[in-house]
Amino acid sequence: MMWTLWALVIGFGIDLLLGDPHGIPHPVIAIGKLISALEKLLRRILPATRRGERLAGGILWVLTVSISTGVPAVLLWLCRYISPWLGLAAESVMCWQILATKSLRTESMKVYRALAAGDTEGARHAVSMIVGRDTSRLDRAGITRAAVETVAENTSDGVVAPMVFLAIGGAPLGFFYKAVNTMDSMLGYVEPPYRDIGFVPAKMDDVMNYLPARLSALLMLAAGTLLGMDGRNGWRIFRRDRYNHASPNSAQTESVCAGLLGLRLAGDAWYHGVLHKKPYIGDPVRDIVPEDIPRACRLLYGTAALSLLLCALARWAAALVL
Repeated sequence: MMWTLWALVIGFGIDLLLGDPHGIPHPVIAIGKLISALEKLLRRILPATRRGERLAGGILWVLTVSISTGVPAVLLWLCRYISPWLGLAAESVMCWQILATKSLRTESMKVYRALAAGDTEGARHAVSMIVGRDTSRLDRAGITRAAVETVAENTSDGVVAPMVFLAIGGAPLGFFYKAVNTMDSMLGYVEPPYRDIGFVPAKMDDVMNYLPARLSALLMLAAGTLLGMDGRNGWRIFRRDRYNHASPNSAQTESVCAGLLGLRLAGDAWYHGVLHKKPYIGDPVRDIVPEDIPRACRLLYGTAALSLLLCALARWAAALVL
């Protein structure tokens, strides 16, 4: 168990140093290609009815998580069979590829730099790379809000939740989580043609993120308080607005971030040409400004550090007991 603990710590350190370098093959891209291939295959095999597409989504989910978990498990077993040190190196690289702390900061700061330079069109393009909504209608405040929201939400999805799964079951369980989350990102929409085939992936993502999202919110609240932000307001908005979202999980960290920064987030948004009416999260204590993006990134890093500390302590305690 201590090998996996060290792999998590090393992988986290590599992620902070390197992020996701462009040009290096990434297993999550392979998972995405697997999902696309299975979707096309199952749509051809099964009828294009509500029941048929939901069945296809269920089969796709089972196949994707099985392959995404099984392949790294076999590779790690082979590496450990050769040498525990090779196993540590392989699992450290896998942990690095599962975590997304630096890449989330890097991509969101591209939005900030474009806004700071007065390049609204460039900022609109940059934010379109990290959000699922339509961005063509967004003004500067809307672009900033979208960037802050995605940093807040993905602090859970991209950092804390995968770290929890890594601490529990090592890299194979970490890839299990990434497969679940990637399927939701690709298929979990309420509009056709994803409404039915994405039903099971979306619901399973809700289940798998239920506890990590709430842990992420509490860790973010602690990090924000330690960073000198308004912890009292963060707690108040969290308690009031943590369910102001169609997902039971997404508003957990968004509400804390909104309260800590004194912002109003969320509200109506366009997806695939359709306007979705969404409640607000937080109070407009002040107007949102581009500088709120680096503030959200500081929250991201503080939350990630606390999460690593908590997961490492839990894994170390489990190793002592077992």
